Amino acid sequence: MIFDILAFSCPLLLAATGALFSEYAGILALYMDGLITLSGFLTFLFTVLTGNLFAGITLSLLSASFLTFCFSLIIEKTKANPFIAAIGINLLFSAVVSLLSAIFFKTRGVLTSPDFAFPVVNVKIISLIATIILIGITIWFLKATQQGSYFRITGSDPDVLLVKGINPEFYRIASWTISGFFACGAGTMLALRISSFVPNLSSGRGWMALAAVFLGKRKLWKIAVCVMIFCGADYFSTSIQNILPGIPSSLLLALPYLVALLLIAIEKKD
Repeated sequence: MIFDILAFSCPLLLAATGALFSEYAGILALYMDGLITLSGFLTFLFTVLTGNLFAGITLSLLSASFLTFCFSLIIEKTKANPFIAAIGINLLFSAVVSLLSAIFFKTRGVLTSPDFAFPVVNVKIISLIATIILIGITIWFLKATQQGSYFRITGSDPDVLLVKGINPEFYRIASWTISGFFACGAGTMLALRISSFVPNLSSGRGWMALAAVFLGKRKLWKIAVCVMIFCGADYFSTSIQNILPGIPSSLLLALPYLVALLLIAIEKKD
């Protein structure tokens, strides 16, 4: 069970790590939910088109991250409101998924393919290993490198960077791109886990990632604890229905979000 919960938490932990980078830059990654769904779709699309999983994952990560970079560059250069822009991008990503699905697969519903079917255990193991590696690199980068320290003060003390002759704009754009990369990883893992693509693949995980960053107070280990609590509740809601089928499914599906709201309310009260 512990292994299952750990593997279950990988997509959300990656999304929360990406949200942490944007939070350091003073930008809420409100586009993350749509980007998770988009990257899951692109992983399915490119894998089916190329017949190669590695190519599908690589093309998905590159294209979705590049899109995020382009949008962040436009926002920075035009001095647009990043919060409103992020909400707009989130809606755009969801619309793009629907459009591309209709163009390539003639449906906006669930997508399956013999070329996109993988053993569940293998996906769990690879997801866990990849997440540990990426989180380890993130901790090292943020704590042990000068660039990591610059990221951590971009949003709170941009004047310090200006005094050093460093343009905070560069780190804001980089934070958008890095958070986009982690969101892409989350979407890819979700699609691989179910060996298909379903509309609204993220199921609110982008918003839960933001909640985890808020509750974790920008501390990665605290964020990881919050993610484990959310995913533990999600795993419990999935398992308990097999034991107590009389419980309304809508209540069980809402359980992780109710836990998140409860934790936020407790945090606010403190």
